[in-house]
Amino acid sequence: MEWIVVTLASALAGMVDAIVGGGGLILLPALFAVFPGAAPATLFGTNKSAAIWGTAVASWQYSRRVAVRWSALWPGIAAAFAGAFAGAWSVTLIDPSFLRKLLPLILLVLLVYTLAKKELGRTHAPLFQGRQEQWRTAAIGAVIGFYDGFFGPGTGSFFVFLLVRTLGYDFLNASVSAKLLNLSTNIAALLLFAAKGHIWWHFAVPLALANVLGSVLGSWLALRHGTGFVRVIFIVVVGGLIVKTGMDAI
Repeated sequence: MEWIVVTLASALAGMVDAIVGGGGLILLPALFAVFPGAAPATLFGTNKSAAIWGTAVASWQYSRRVAVRWSALWPGIAAAFAGAFAGAWSVTLIDPSFLRKLLPLILLVLLVYTLAKKELGRTHAPLFQGRQEQWRTAAIGAVIGFYDGFFGPGTGSFFVFLLVRTLGYDFLNASVSAKLLNLSTNIAALLLFAAKGHIWWHFAVPLALANVLGSVLGSWLALRHGTGFVRVIFIVVVGGLIVKTGMDAI
């Protein structure tokens, strides 16, 4: 039963994560519920061992159909890697539970802002070019990368929102770029967790396969239905994150 529950959760997480991020909302709580006595770092590491494959497949699917601003994105990818590695190292030393009470409030502000700005993310109109865009992408990568390595829930949603709000991307293009940034953070965190022995490898393969299948479906849905669909899923996922993280904080 444990295998069935976490494998189904991984598939659903892959689908949601491929569309707009937030797969950790599904898989991590499932892992904590099924294995309440496990070390948090081990469950974080096992989650990353699955999520990295779904994110990689989604990144590949998106990059074939949507023009990626690679010149602006590479600094962000490098900064996200460094930030996530530092965050993952920190979580092996410091309990991240203090973030549980703060996270629902941050997500609520993000959701209210998105709902109030009805045109936010509907049009792809990058606000910056050249080094200005690179520096901003790097800053987003470093900050959210550290958060992903250290705590994690809502990482994809934070990436999407900041790319939309700060750089002027629409939700579909932001989701593509967020996938590539998130892939970098997942690789960094996975390397650290693996080096520290915080991965259950016997769960890694079935969870990864399920995550990839969900990711393929999610990417197909996002590409088929476009920016409006991604925006709606973004709002739903952030709303779900608020409920889940709010319950955890009580």
